[in-house]
Amino acid sequence: MGRRLGAVVFGAVLAGVWAPVGDAEPMVRVLGEQVIEHDLDFRGTVVGGLSGIDYRPGSDDFVLISDDRSEKSPARVYTARIPLGDTGVGAVEFTGTVPLRRADGSMYPPKSVDPEDIRVDPLTGDYFWTQEGERAGVLADPSVRVARSDGSLVAELPIPENERMLPDSGPRQNQALEAATFAAGGALFVTALEGPLLGDGPEATPTSGATTRITVQARFGPLLAQYPYPLEPVFTDSRPEPGRASNGVTAILAVDPVDPTRFLVLERAFAEGAGNRVRVFEIDTAGATNILDAPVAGARPVTKRLVADLTDLGVAAVDNIEAMTWGPRLSSGERTLVLVADNNFSARQRSQVIVLAVR
Repeated sequence: MGRRLGAVVFGAVLAGVWAPVGDAEPMVRVLGEQVIEHDLDFRGTVVGGLSGIDYRPGSDDFVLISDDRSEKSPARVYTARIPLGDTGVGAVEFTGTVPLRRADGSMYPPKSVDPEDIRVDPLTGDYFWTQEGERAGVLADPSVRVARSDGSLVAELPIPENERMLPDSGPRQNQALEAATFAAGGALFVTALEGPLLGDGPEATPTSGATTRITVQARFGPLLAQYPYPLEPVFTDSRPEPGRASNGVTAILAVDPVDPTRFLVLERAFAEGAGNRVRVFEIDTAGATNILDAPVAGARPVTKRLVADLTDLGVAAVDNIEAMTWGPRLSSGERTLVLVADNNFSARQRSQVIVLAVR
């Protein structure tokens, strides 16, 4: 028997706690927080691994993708409602789910695909979704795929040659196409690699940052540009001794739907024994070097500035935040920014929804 849809562990509202970025706008506060019940059963699927989210203004629905590799349930998309108001955030209510399908109409078999981010095409309503491919064992390229809202496959966009999984080059394992967004009114599709390519230098550490890449292509495929993105160092060493620590891009979002160069980028850092640190930066690709067919060495990176640090905003336990979208505007005039954590289907992690109000 399925459990109730909107089961929530807790809801915390930190309304009124403002955090300025230096002396400049924007101002950001935590509107509220909800946690989805662990292993929630919805229409025969296990809700978890939520790694991408987008908002459909016409329906007031949010569209979410699970990064389940068809191991717990078929690779799938959910729709949900998240009640947002000036004073807080209500319980998440799932309203639908569809499996993603291959070209022949069949569902993806176990371990054949690794979904990560999803965007709703503002012109057609189709789903553009990314998957990371595979380096362990058989090499499989990451990809950008287009599906109808019923999950059926429509097309696959080309990827840059430097993002192909080759024995000694390409993305690192689980650090490929983690983030995506539309820009310029839907004319552009923009993706970001979570971490540096094998040929672009080492990963971020507590003592140094790293460089990953943001790719811009036309909505129907042609590759236009690729820009270097400077990752911050990991916020601390792992504890009690040096070990697992990382930082990477897990979401990208156009600041304004018609703007072709300004984006919000979410960096999620993790250190064993210390937890997560999640920061949102505003970036501008104007003036950055196009490295579509070039190395990162000597290239001018995008500009970036801090917009929000969830630790500084007072979120006590930040989980593995991987998804980000603009939500509806509040009656106060503030924009809502919805963040979602991927719980990795682990009982020790949470499918956490955090909503920020941006003024």
